[in-house]
Amino acid sequence: MTRNERDNIVLVSNRASEALGKKIAATMDVPFAEMVCKQFADGETYHAFPRNVAGNSVIVVGATHNDQSHQELMDLIAGARFWNAETVSVVIPYLGYSTMERSKPDSGELPKGITRTRQLFRAHPDFVAFIDLHSEAVLHAHDGNIHTQHIQTDRLIIDKIRAMQLRDYVLVSPDYGRSKWVASLASELDVAHTAADKDRYATDKTMVRQVSGVVQGRTAIICDDMIRTGGSIIDTAMRCKEAGATSTVLMATHLVLCGNARRKFSEQNVQKVIGADTYPGRQSDDLLEVYSVAPLVAEVLSQHLKLA
Repeated sequence: MTRNERDNIVLVSNRASEALGKKIAATMDVPFAEMVCKQFADGETYHAFPRNVAGNSVIVVGATHNDQSHQELMDLIAGARFWNAETVSVVIPYLGYSTMERSKPDSGELPKGITRTRQLFRAHPDFVAFIDLHSEAVLHAHDGNIHTQHIQTDRLIIDKIRAMQLRDYVLVSPDYGRSKWVASLASELDVAHTAADKDRYATDKTMVRQVSGVVQGRTAIICDDMIRTGGSIIDTAMRCKEAGATSTVLMATHLVLCGNARRKFSEQNVQKVIGADTYPGRQSDDLLEVYSVAPLVAEVLSQHLKLA
């Protein structure tokens, strides 16, 4: 694709994912178009594309971690269609309600992970990519006319672990639900792995019962898809120490860190939490070590759009 053809790609984002959108645009060597946004006195939000998108390939980057960001992403997709974009490709770094992809029988629960993803699909994007989904069920919540892709960050995680240059370590899953994924990472790294046994006894509250002695005398790297309240991963770290781990490292793609999660880490003397920049607002600081998914996303989008 020539320079002029690249100029026909318009990459925008909702406000929550603007920082990541700019990184992706820079990596792809395409322009980032910052949306024109205004707030009316009655609370309504005005949006306008800063340039003509008719006949162009529009890329929309947007996490849906709250209701406002979800609606804004829907507006951008629908707006690109309204103004006759040739194609609309969407990247959702973090999918809100991603752990609510099913409901219990006769519960009346709304499986918002599915229902909200269907809302996005009904805005008629051509391509939608998600990053490190909690469940792949949402990939199929459409009529088959949309190309979806699950971008898994395994390669970035493996590179990050190798860069630590640890001598003797083991990978640990906080629960059996993620154990297959952790086992695949361990296989690539040629190290041992184990899983904690977790019982969920209330909303957002979990208890780790035991961790295999395989961690004894080693660094335990605890891997998960997200850290929400921090309860599970901290409990797992405590069990690893009780089982003889010399130290623990916490890793998760999505650093939600809601409520008093950071305080919990401080109280348990957690020195470092490693994760990606998929959740809006997360940057490296004295606790967090944040790496970017921009190169991986740029690679996926370049392949999808057949960029040279």
